[in-house]
Amino acid sequence: MKKIQLSILIIGLLVLLAACGTADQEDQNTGSENEQDTTNEETQEDTEQAETATNLYKQIQEDGVITVGTEGTYAPFTFHNEEDKLTGYDVEVMREVASRLGLEVEFKETQWDSMFAGLNAERFDVIANQVGINEERLKSYDFSEPYTYSGAVVVVPADNENVTSFEDIKGKKSAQSLTSNFGSIAEENGAEIIGVEGLAQAIENIKLGRVDLTVNDKLAVLEYINETGDDSIKIAAEQDDVSKSAFAFRKGNEELVKAFNEALAAMKEDGTLAEISKEWFGEDVSSQ
Repeated sequence: MKKIQLSILIIGLLVLLAACGTADQEDQNTGSENEQDTTNEETQEDTEQAETATNLYKQIQEDGVITVGTEGTYAPFTFHNEEDKLTGYDVEVMREVASRLGLEVEFKETQWDSMFAGLNAERFDVIANQVGINEERLKSYDFSEPYTYSGAVVVVPADNENVTSFEDIKGKKSAQSLTSNFGSIAEENGAEIIGVEGLAQAIENIKLGRVDLTVNDKLAVLEYINETGDDSIKIAAEQDDVSKSAFAFRKGNEELVKAFNEALAAMKEDGTLAEISKEWFGEDVSSQ
Protein backbone atom coordinates (compact mmCIF):
# COMPACT_ATOMS: atom_id res chain seq x y z
CA MET A 1 0.00 0.00 0.00
CA LYS A 2 2.80 2.36 0.92
CA LYS A 3 4.57 1.45 -2.33
CA ILE A 4 1.46 2.39 -4.32
CA GLN A 5 1.17 5.75 -2.55
CA LEU A 6 4.88 6.43 -3.15
CA SER A 7 4.50 5.65 -6.86
CA ILE A 8 1.50 7.97 -7.15
CA LEU A 9 3.48 10.74 -5.42
CA ILE A 10 6.45 10.33 -7.77
CA ILE A 11 4.18 10.41 -10.86
CA GLY A 12 2.54 13.62 -9.56
CA LEU A 13 5.89 15.29 -9.07
CA LEU A 14 6.98 14.35 -12.58
CA VAL A 15 3.78 15.79 -14.08
CA LEU A 16 4.26 19.03 -12.09
CA LEU A 17 7.88 19.39 -13.23
CA ALA A 18 6.92 18.82 -16.86
CA ALA A 19 4.22 21.50 -16.63
CA CYS A 20 6.68 24.03 -15.15
CA GLY A 21 9.21 23.27 -17.86
CA THR A 22 6.59 23.86 -20.56
CA ALA A 23 5.57 27.20 -18.98
CA ASP A 24 9.20 28.34 -18.74
CA GLN A 25 9.76 27.43 -22.37
CA GLU A 26 6.67 29.37 -23.41
CA ASP A 27 7.89 32.40 -21.42
CA GLN A 28 11.29 32.14 -23.06
CA ASN A 29 9.74 31.86 -26.49
CA THR A 30 7.46 34.81 -25.82
CA GLY A 31 10.43 36.86 -24.61
CA SER A 32 12.44 35.96 -27.70
CA GLU A 33 9.55 36.90 -29.94
CA ASN A 34 9.13 40.26 -28.17
CA GLU A 35 12.84 40.95 -28.40
CA GLN A 36 12.80 40.00 -32.07
CA ASP A 37 9.83 42.30 -32.72
CA THR A 38 11.62 45.20 -31.01
CA THR A 39 14.81 44.52 -32.95
CA ASN A 40 12.88 44.40 -36.21
CA GLU A 41 11.19 47.72 -35.41
CA GLU A 42 14.54 49.36 -34.58
CA THR A 43 16.15 47.96 -37.74
CA GLN A 44 13.23 49.19 -39.84
CA GLU A 45 13.46 52.65 -38.26
CA ASP A 46 17.21 52.82 -38.92
CA THR A 47 16.64 51.75 -42.50
CA GLU A 48 13.95 54.37 -43.01
CA GLN A 49 16.22 57.09 -41.59
CA ALA A 50 19.07 55.98 -43.85
CA GLU A 51 16.77 55.97 -46.87
CA THR A 52 15.52 59.47 -46.00
CA ALA A 53 19.09 60.78 -45.85
CA THR A 54 20.10 58.97 -49.03
CA ASN A 55 17.06 60.25 -50.88
CA LEU A 56 17.46 63.94 -49.98
CA TYR A 57 18.89 64.72 -53.42
CA LYS A 58 16.03 62.83 -55.05
CA GLN A 59 13.53 64.85 -53.01
CA ILE A 60 15.29 68.09 -53.96
CA GLN A 61 15.11 67.10 -57.62
CA GLU A 62 11.40 66.35 -57.33
CA ASP A 63 10.76 69.71 -55.64
CA GLY A 64 13.04 71.53 -58.06
CA VAL A 65 14.37 73.73 -55.23
CA ILE A 66 17.42 73.57 -52.97
CA THR A 67 17.41 75.58 -49.73
CA VAL A 68 20.67 77.27 -48.77
CA GLY A 69 21.79 78.72 -45.45
CA THR A 70 23.86 81.91 -45.72
CA GLU A 71 24.50 85.08 -43.69
CA GLY A 72 23.70 87.82 -46.17
CA THR A 73 25.87 90.23 -44.15
CA TYR A 74 29.38 88.96 -44.93
CA ALA A 75 30.80 90.90 -47.89
CA PRO A 76 32.18 90.04 -50.38
CA PHE A 77 30.95 86.48 -49.93
CA THR A 78 27.27 86.90 -49.10
CA PHE A 79 25.64 90.33 -48.72
CA HIS A 80 23.00 92.71 -50.08
CA ASN A 81 24.10 95.20 -52.73
CA GLU A 82 22.80 98.75 -53.24
CA GLU A 83 19.67 97.35 -54.90
CA ASP A 84 19.18 95.12 -51.83
CA LYS A 85 19.81 92.04 -53.95
CA LEU A 86 21.55 89.13 -52.22
CA THR A 87 24.87 88.59 -53.95
CA GLY A 88 28.53 87.82 -53.30
CA TYR A 89 31.10 85.25 -54.29
CA ASP A 90 29.55 82.33 -52.40
CA VAL A 91 26.04 83.28 -53.48
CA GLU A 92 26.96 83.42 -57.18
CA VAL A 93 28.91 80.15 -57.04
CA MET A 94 25.89 78.55 -55.38
CA ARG A 95 23.52 79.92 -58.05
CA GLU A 96 25.73 78.52 -60.82
CA VAL A 97 25.91 75.08 -59.17
CA ALA A 98 22.12 75.01 -58.76
CA SER A 99 21.62 76.08 -62.36
CA ARG A 100 23.76 73.20 -63.60
CA LEU A 101 21.73 70.81 -61.45
CA GLY A 102 18.48 72.19 -62.88
CA LEU A 103 17.40 73.62 -59.52
CA GLU A 104 16.02 76.88 -58.20
CA VAL A 105 17.73 78.33 -55.10
CA GLU A 106 15.97 79.48 -51.96
CA PHE A 107 18.36 81.30 -49.64
CA LYS A 108 17.65 81.27 -45.90
CA GLU A 109 19.55 84.13 -44.28
CA THR A 110 20.81 83.09 -40.86
CA GLN A 111 23.28 84.45 -38.33
CA TRP A 112 26.58 82.60 -38.34
CA ASP A 113 26.24 81.52 -34.71
CA SER A 114 23.10 79.52 -35.55
CA MET A 115 24.11 78.41 -39.05
CA PHE A 116 25.02 74.80 -38.22
CA ALA A 117 22.06 74.47 -35.85
CA GLY A 118 19.83 75.42 -38.78
CA LEU A 119 21.48 72.78 -40.96
CA ASN A 120 21.06 70.16 -38.24
CA ALA A 121 17.39 71.09 -37.85
CA GLU A 122 16.91 70.67 -41.65
CA ARG A 123 15.93 74.32 -42.11
CA PHE A 124 18.09 74.17 -45.24
CA ASP A 125 19.93 71.55 -47.27
CA VAL A 126 23.39 73.11 -47.51
CA ILE A 127 25.47 76.01 -46.17
CA ALA A 128 27.14 78.47 -48.58
CA ASN A 129 29.08 80.86 -46.35
CA GLN A 130 32.87 80.40 -46.64
CA VAL A 131 32.78 77.39 -44.34
CA GLY A 132 36.34 76.36 -43.64
CA ILE A 133 37.12 72.64 -43.70
CA ASN A 134 38.74 71.42 -40.49
CA GLU A 135 39.04 68.14 -38.59
CA GLU A 136 36.43 69.07 -35.99
CA ARG A 137 33.76 69.90 -38.57
CA LEU A 138 34.57 66.80 -40.61
CA LYS A 139 33.43 64.69 -37.67
CA SER A 140 29.88 66.05 -37.94
CA TYR A 141 29.44 67.25 -41.53
CA ASP A 142 30.23 66.38 -45.12
CA PHE A 143 31.85 68.88 -47.47
CA SER A 144 32.02 69.44 -51.18
CA GLU A 145 35.32 69.92 -52.95
CA PRO A 146 36.77 73.34 -51.98
CA TYR A 147 35.85 76.37 -54.10
CA THR A 148 38.02 78.84 -52.16
CA TYR A 149 41.66 78.70 -51.12
CA SER A 150 43.21 81.38 -48.95
CA GLY A 151 46.02 82.01 -46.51
CA ALA A 152 48.20 84.64 -44.91
CA VAL A 153 50.01 87.08 -47.21
CA VAL A 154 52.56 89.87 -46.73
CA VAL A 155 51.52 93.26 -48.14
CA VAL A 156 54.19 95.88 -48.88
CA PRO A 157 54.55 99.06 -50.98
CA ALA A 158 54.46 98.32 -54.70
CA ASP A 159 58.09 99.41 -55.17
CA ASN A 160 59.45 97.23 -52.34
CA GLU A 161 61.82 94.58 -53.72
CA ASN A 162 63.37 93.55 -50.40
CA VAL A 163 60.51 91.44 -49.04
CA THR A 164 59.79 88.28 -51.00
CA SER A 165 59.15 85.79 -48.17
CA PHE A 166 57.92 85.62 -44.58
CA GLU A 167 61.52 85.30 -43.43
CA ASP A 168 62.21 88.76 -44.85
CA ILE A 169 59.83 90.51 -42.42
CA LYS A 170 62.09 89.91 -39.44
CA GLY A 171 62.89 93.19 -37.70
CA LYS A 172 60.45 95.19 -39.84
CA LYS A 173 57.40 97.14 -38.63
CA SER A 174 54.12 95.38 -39.35
CA ALA A 175 50.69 97.03 -38.89
CA GLN A 176 48.36 94.48 -37.29
CA SER A 177 45.06 94.21 -35.43
CA LEU A 178 46.24 93.12 -32.00
CA THR A 179 43.53 90.45 -31.64
CA SER A 180 44.07 88.93 -35.09
CA ASN A 181 45.84 85.62 -35.68
CA PHE A 182 47.66 87.35 -38.55
CA GLY A 183 49.37 89.55 -35.98
CA SER A 184 50.59 86.37 -34.30
CA ILE A 185 51.97 85.13 -37.63
CA ALA A 186 53.83 88.41 -38.14
CA GLU A 187 55.23 88.25 -34.61
CA GLU A 188 56.29 84.62 -34.99
CA ASN A 189 58.31 85.66 -38.04
CA GLY A 190 60.13 88.35 -36.09
CA ALA A 191 58.22 91.50 -37.11
CA GLU A 192 57.74 94.46 -34.77
CA ILE A 193 53.99 94.82 -34.26
CA ILE A 194 52.31 98.22 -34.60
CA GLY A 195 48.67 98.10 -33.52
CA VAL A 196 45.91 99.28 -35.92
CA GLU A 197 42.13 98.90 -36.18
CA GLY A 198 41.93 96.86 -39.37
CA LEU A 199 43.17 96.22 -42.91
CA ALA A 200 42.27 99.67 -44.30
CA GLN A 201 44.19 101.41 -41.51
CA ALA A 202 47.12 99.03 -41.94
CA ILE A 203 47.35 99.84 -45.65
CA GLU A 204 47.08 103.55 -44.92
CA ASN A 205 50.03 103.28 -42.52
CA ILE A 206 52.04 101.49 -45.21
CA LYS A 207 51.34 104.27 -47.72
CA LEU A 208 52.31 106.92 -45.15
CA GLY A 209 55.60 105.12 -44.46
CA ARG A 210 54.84 104.54 -40.80
CA VAL A 211 55.21 100.77 -41.17
CA ASP A 212 56.91 98.47 -43.65
CA LEU A 213 54.17 95.93 -44.17
CA THR A 214 51.10 94.10 -42.91
CA VAL A 215 50.21 90.41 -42.74
CA ASN A 216 46.60 89.66 -43.55
CA ASP A 217 44.15 87.29 -45.26
CA LYS A 218 44.72 86.96 -49.00
CA LEU A 219 41.03 87.21 -49.87
CA ALA A 220 40.59 90.41 -47.84
CA VAL A 221 43.62 92.00 -49.50
CA LEU A 222 42.51 90.96 -53.00
CA GLU A 223 39.02 92.33 -52.39
CA TYR A 224 40.47 95.64 -51.20
CA ILE A 225 42.69 95.97 -54.28
CA ASN A 226 39.86 94.89 -56.59
CA GLU A 227 37.37 97.34 -55.05
CA THR A 228 39.68 100.36 -54.73
CA GLY A 229 42.02 99.83 -57.66
CA ASP A 230 44.87 100.78 -55.31
CA ASP A 231 48.13 100.00 -57.12
CA SER A 232 50.41 101.49 -54.45
CA ILE A 233 50.62 98.16 -52.61
CA LYS A 234 51.22 94.55 -53.59
CA ILE A 235 51.27 91.02 -52.20
CA ALA A 236 54.94 90.15 -51.71
CA ALA A 237 54.69 86.67 -50.17
CA GLU A 238 52.11 83.96 -49.51
CA GLN A 239 52.02 81.31 -46.80
CA ASP A 240 52.18 77.72 -48.05
CA ASP A 241 49.62 76.51 -45.52
CA VAL A 242 46.25 77.57 -46.96
CA SER A 243 42.70 77.26 -45.67
CA LYS A 244 39.98 75.63 -47.79
CA SER A 245 36.31 76.59 -47.87
CA ALA A 246 33.48 74.51 -49.29
CA PHE A 247 29.74 73.81 -49.16
CA ALA A 248 28.69 72.02 -45.95
CA PHE A 249 26.06 69.25 -45.73
CA ARG A 250 24.50 67.01 -43.10
CA LYS A 251 26.15 63.59 -42.89
CA GLY A 252 24.70 60.83 -45.02
CA ASN A 253 23.80 62.80 -48.16
CA GLU A 254 26.41 61.33 -50.47
CA GLU A 255 24.31 61.69 -53.63
CA LEU A 256 23.84 65.42 -53.04
CA VAL A 257 27.54 65.96 -52.29
CA LYS A 258 28.48 64.00 -55.41
CA ALA A 259 26.17 66.13 -57.56
CA PHE A 260 27.74 69.32 -56.18
CA ASN A 261 31.25 68.00 -56.80
CA GLU A 262 30.42 67.12 -60.39
CA ALA A 263 29.01 70.61 -60.98
CA LEU A 264 32.06 72.26 -59.39
CA ALA A 265 34.42 70.09 -61.46
CA ALA A 266 32.62 71.13 -64.65
CA MET A 267 32.78 74.80 -63.58
CA LYS A 268 36.52 74.51 -63.02
CA GLU A 269 37.05 72.74 -66.32
CA ASP A 270 35.20 75.31 -68.44
CA GLY A 271 36.59 78.30 -66.54
CA THR A 272 33.30 79.49 -65.04
CA LEU A 273 34.49 79.18 -61.43
CA ALA A 274 37.67 81.13 -62.17
CA GLU A 275 35.60 83.79 -63.94
CA ILE A 276 33.31 84.24 -60.90
CA SER A 277 36.38 84.36 -58.65
CA LYS A 278 38.11 87.05 -60.73
CA GLU A 279 34.93 89.13 -60.74
CA TRP A 280 35.04 89.38 -56.95
CA PHE A 281 38.77 89.27 -56.21
CA GLY A 282 40.58 90.12 -59.44
CA GLU A 283 42.32 86.75 -59.20
CA ASP A 284 41.39 83.07 -59.26
CA VAL A 285 41.05 81.96 -55.63
CA SER A 286 39.15 78.78 -56.53
CA SER A 287 42.31 76.70 -56.97
CA GLN A 288 45.68 76.40 -55.25
